Amino acid sequence: MKSEQQRQPVECEFMPNDYFAKLDPSTIFDNDQPLELDLGSGDGSFIIGMAAHHPDRNFLGVERLLGRVKRVCRKATQGKLANCKVLRLESKYVIEWLFPENSVDRVHLLCPDPWPKARHHKNRLVQQGFLEALYKALKPGGEFRFKTDHPEYFEWVEEELKTFQKLERLEWPEDAFFYPKTDFQLQWEAEGKVIERARFRKPE
Repeated sequence: MKSEQQRQPVECEFMPNDYFAKLDPSTIFDNDQPLELDLGSGDGSFIIGMAAHHPDRNFLGVERLLGRVKRVCRKATQGKLANCKVLRLESKYVIEWLFPENSVDRVHLLCPDPWPKARHHKNRLVQQGFLEALYKALKPGGEFRFKTDHPEYFEWVEEELKTFQKLERLEWPEDAFFYPKTDFQLQWEAEGKVIERARFRKPE
């Protein structure tokens, strides 16, 4: 983390003072609005749309690639979205180590790398350790929302959640609420692919 800490952040980028300490969400945006995490923000089409539509909520994108971080930050700055910031870090680390218990209102994981080869399944984000950390980070009543175009990965996630048992499945009808599409989703739908979705909640 040393080289990352020495780098100057771009506008709308959030860089923790200590990458090994739990984050107080109110220090990210200097307010107590509900916090939502977008794991793997890509080009930012989803998080920018959400932040513009919900000015009363805070959105923190988590993205590993610096070019994407800068792109999302540029869009947030142009849109004057004070409720949108981006953290350059691995999603797994953020969920498992940075957020204290009962601190996050929603977590979005949209069109992640499915790691389709069997020998690479160990790299998939949604596994029991991740779900346990996710459960702890979510507030009671908080949600986890997942989308993918990969049928086998969707089945994997459903099985992992069934094994985990602590999160309850919610219905997610088409157009149930405002939910912008990612660049990957638009691309895949143009190719005729089906996007699977699932929604889970931490009991209150």
